[in-house]
Amino acid sequence: MEKEGVREEVDQENKKECEVVVIENENYVKGIHDQQQVNKSYENREFNVSKLQTLNPTNPLRIVIQGAHQSHQVPTPSPPQPLRVSTTPQQPSLSSLNSRKFTNRISLFIFLLHTVVAIGLVCFLGYKAVQGILKEGSIKRREQRVLRYWFPQVECSAIISIFLAFIWQKTLREWPGFMIKFILWSSFATSLSAGILLLCFQKPSTDGVGVALVGYSIGNGLYACWVTRRIGFTTKVITKSLEPITKFPDINYPIYLMMGVGFMWITVWVLAVIGALNFYFPPLVVILLVLSLAWTTEVLRNVANLTVSRVISLYYLRGMQSSTQFCFQRAMSRNLGSACLGSLFVPAIEALRIIARGLNLLEGEDEFMFSCAHCCLRVMESIFRYGNGWAYVQIATYGKGFVRASQDTWGLFERQGMERIVDADITSAICFLTGVCSGSICVIATGSWTFAVHRSFTATVSLLAFFIGYLMTRIGMAVPHACVSCYYVCYAENPENRLFDKTIPDRINFINSGRDVLVQTPRVPRNL
Repeated sequence: MEKEGVREEVDQENKKECEVVVIENENYVKGIHDQQQVNKSYENREFNVSKLQTLNPTNPLRIVIQGAHQSHQVPTPSPPQPLRVSTTPQQPSLSSLNSRKFTNRISLFIFLLHTVVAIGLVCFLGYKAVQGILKEGSIKRREQRVLRYWFPQVECSAIISIFLAFIWQKTLREWPGFMIKFILWSSFATSLSAGILLLCFQKPSTDGVGVALVGYSIGNGLYACWVTRRIGFTTKVITKSLEPITKFPDINYPIYLMMGVGFMWITVWVLAVIGALNFYFPPLVVILLVLSLAWTTEVLRNVANLTVSRVISLYYLRGMQSSTQFCFQRAMSRNLGSACLGSLFVPAIEALRIIARGLNLLEGEDEFMFSCAHCCLRVMESIFRYGNGWAYVQIATYGKGFVRASQDTWGLFERQGMERIVDADITSAICFLTGVCSGSICVIATGSWTFAVHRSFTATVSLLAFFIGYLMTRIGMAVPHACVSCYYVCYAENPENRLFDKTIPDRINFINSGRDVLVQTPRVPRNL
């Protein structure tokens, strides 16, 4: 009995010792104390350490007690596994799709400042126009003539271009294969007809405009012959890229709003031009008003472009059916700065591409032509990487700045080997030619009208009608242009997406096989 009592006391004492040791070893697992410090703390305790064996090397929390018939074991967490680094590209998180920062703030500030100045100038010149009409004398008679024989034709050209814009968009969505060919050759026919009509008026001012239109129509015809082999692939891309539009019945609402704003601004702008005739330096003021109108309407077009790009890109990349209204609000607020910056540079870049293509075709043994082609192509290569029209997709999707979006987008094309495909794309040219066709139709209608009522205004009305018809039509064609851009850029970002078919991969394989006989759009000099 005495021995059993002693054994029970020993067991109780051992249990207390085990609890102390377990607590110390839990701290050991957490990394608070290493094994040497734990052993040192054990030596300072007042219990007998000799009753404990050495910690089990395979399981530090397993403690064997001398004189006891069982051991107490605490489960040990498994050692941490090495982290596996994924080699697959990670898609941006949803938070990056809702960036709250404003892009290109300096450009946004400049555009807003320009808008305030333009509104003030237009209001002042409009007041001058009304003042001139109310005054007696030669100024009144002149401004009344302008208001009677000049203003209605310009307004009519704006209305005609709006209807034509929606006709081009609707027919291109319904019959893309036929409409691509029709647009290519109708722009040639209408510009040639408008030029011949102006030449028939036999006035020096109309002759100059007529010669310019005839010369352009010849170049347009040559371009239509040059891109004939690209029509098949472009038809496939446009057809495929326009398929998501059926899921967004309100996709055209931003277009309606932008064209309405553009029409109202043009109406006030025309009154300002009339007032500029009764102000200092009328030619300079009119030129400034024309540049302001061009930038403003281009910004309106790119706002519509950004809205459609966000709707379609989120559908491709995330399978989301986004609210068109919410995307429009982002385009009008957070991404407006990028739209303003792109509106300044992208038209210049597109013009540079046309010049580079022409010089690349004309260069031969002539050293001067080769030097010009070499210089222009190098400049084009540099500019295209830092500013291109494909950037609007990533601006709308991720809220990037214009320059960074251009670089990232072109980097995606390079990684997927798509440079030659996007260089040879004629969608932007088709949209451009619809604007030219609408402008030429406006010239034919308003030029004939003006020649019949007041011949001295024929040249100015024709030029302004062509300009307004082109600008308003480009706003309406923002939907197909944005859809095609999203198709290319989203494919380059995620080629494995089930929404994409084999159209682009087959084209890449066809080009790499050497069977493509098309003259590619040059980005580096051929003779370098």
